[in-house]
Amino acid sequence: MRCVIARFPFDLFKNEVEDSMKGIKPEPVTGDAVVISRRVYPVKQVGEVITRQDRRDFSSAEVVRALSKLGFTCRTAETAPAPAAAAARTPLETASALLGTPAVAAPAPAAPAPGPVQGLGAL
Repeated sequence: MRCVIARFPFDLFKNEVEDSMKGIKPEPVTGDAVVISRRVYPVKQVGEVITRQDRRDFSSAEVVRALSKLGFTCRTAETAPAPAAAAARTPLETASALLGTPAVAAPAPAAPAPGPVQGLGAL
């Protein structure tokens, strides 16, 4: 099938895409993804391999469109399942994990101890 990616025409065939991705370890998926031979690859990684271009030269939508026409199953970033562990974190835990420090909650301020009322004089 003829398609255009990053303003360059390519003749892509499903079996050639599968062959070119054999032996390549999938990177962690953070955005759009495609399933090739029961493995889930990031679309940008597949686009880089099949076009031999830098990932910044094409959009993931161009590669998704081409791979969908070839019959591959593509998942967009909106439909990709979100990691459950990240959803269970509090904002403090998320920030701490990003900074690489343990999350330590600040102690709640102690209520002032009741004492004699000052400034009222003798009532």
